[in-house]
Amino acid sequence: MMNGTPLYEELLKELKANAESDYAAFHKRLLKNDNINVLGVRVPTLRKIAKKYSARIDELLGVPDDYYEITFIKLQVVAQLPLEEFITYVDKCVSLIDNWATCDCFSAKCIAKHREEFLPFVYKFLRGGEFAQRYALTVLLSFYMEERYLGLIFTSVPDTDTSLYYVHMAAAWLIAEVLVKFYDNGVEFLNDGVMDKKTHNKAIQKACESYRLTKEQKDFLRGLKR
Repeated sequence: MMNGTPLYEELLKELKANAESDYAAFHKRLLKNDNINVLGVRVPTLRKIAKKYSARIDELLGVPDDYYEITFIKLQVVAQLPLEEFITYVDKCVSLIDNWATCDCFSAKCIAKHREEFLPFVYKFLRGGEFAQRYALTVLLSFYMEERYLGLIFTSVPDTDTSLYYVHMAAAWLIAEVLVKFYDNGVEFLNDGVMDKKTHNKAIQKACESYRLTKEQKDFLRGLKR
């Protein structure tokens, strides 16, 4: 086979059969990374295809990441594993992430029942590259948005490199959600002034876009912009 294993050829054939050229062009613009090859297969279809490979993880992880959709499927398969197996693959998976969409869709439900056990990985990825940091922040957003973890969130955000665009946006998104769910705590965090000006203001902007805050709360937040 020219490009790898029979599994690779089988997978690529199915992906191409479900590809839409218009959607590929649209999605590639959203990814903002010209180095990524996009076939144009929609997410629901990718998730259906991923289920077929749940028993072939090691073989699947060995195929080339020539296309966005192949990497997406790899991460979807791994994300369905129980924690004990998931953590054996998570480093490899995070190293494959090179765009916001793959990152944000890599959501392992097993973390919800094993938050404490997964914390060492959160800490490790917070010290990684741009998309490792973004992954850690999105994990905090998805699985640690509880009052008992606010201290973790508030210490994690200032430690990330928000000069990196996708880290900046994830940090702002995370703090905006804190403001929506734990308004007083979020305001106190903003008043501490530990975020850079750009991320501070973006978090306020994103919070004010929510329908879950009152007009009075939004007006007050706008007054905290720097």
